[in-house]
Amino acid sequence: MAVDQHMECETPTVSVVMSVYNGAHYLRASLDSVLCQQGVDFEFVVVDDGSTDETPLILREYAKQDARVRVSSQENTGLTVALIHGCAIARGEFIARQDADDISMPGRLARQVRLLRSDPRLVFVSSHADVIGPDGEWLLTHERPADSFEATERLLNGGEGPPGHGSVMVREAAYEAVGGYRREFYFAQDCDLWLRLAEVGRLGYVPLVLYRYRVTPHSISGNRSGKQSFAALVDRCRDCRMRGQSESELLQESGALLQNIDLRRGASEARTHYFIARVQLFRDLSAAERHLKAAVRLDPWQLRPWVCLLALPLIRVWRHLAQLGEGE
Repeated sequence: MAVDQHMECETPTVSVVMSVYNGAHYLRASLDSVLCQQGVDFEFVVVDDGSTDETPLILREYAKQDARVRVSSQENTGLTVALIHGCAIARGEFIARQDADDISMPGRLARQVRLLRSDPRLVFVSSHADVIGPDGEWLLTHERPADSFEATERLLNGGEGPPGHGSVMVREAAYEAVGGYRREFYFAQDCDLWLRLAEVGRLGYVPLVLYRYRVTPHSISGNRSGKQSFAALVDRCRDCRMRGQSESELLQESGALLQNIDLRRGASEARTHYFIARVQLFRDLSAAERHLKAAVRLDPWQLRPWVCLLALPLIRVWRHLAQLGEGE
């Protein structure tokens, strides 16, 4: 494992932790969005998880230009193990996440630090977040309650957590106290951590859009079967904790669970294409049609994309009539 050369003695306020695997396409924009943050001192810990594209070259370039960038390279292990390593070498009072294809909005880090320092009951914070598509097109916005009690209750009792894994900042001491990310969770590692944090403190939100997370057909978030299966395991583990029982037997199920998950890229990519198309149906019909055709090409046995494709002519007629009505 190769570790960075930037090992300054100062303890930064924030350690931004990113894992990237073959993410060259969006990487520069994501790195820039963090490095332009103002109002708080930080380091940027980037774990190159065995990339084979131009990612290592880009990271070396940025590390050479900016001493705040600390790059650690390793064999491909997957997101969870990479994040465990990144958080282990982080030195900040707070740990902020950032995904390699996402964007942090100006002021994100400073505002989240300010919120954490305003209330000692808060152990982690997030914000509102935009969901964007492969080309940066806005799809929708997730908003969350400003009241920390309500936010925590919604997470613990309603399953409504931070909008986007990378949008979160956590107290490093709290992260360590609950055991951090757990390698058993190949998927839903964020949900598992959020619940354990909410059991020892509160979740808070800055009521502004401070993060934009990208949905692409190639992203790990596209594997719905994986997320759902591991999310169920997260809930079962929490039930054990609430009853004061050991989670060890449940955690041992994770290996077998992963083997039974449909990891076919075509199926997961098709579902993401369908999601983007559904959002775009009443905004950009050309984009919707393009994503629907990609969905049926990748997984022709999905019924819903076919139904939407057949409905497109009717939607076009409806929109045309509506426009004529507005012109009268």
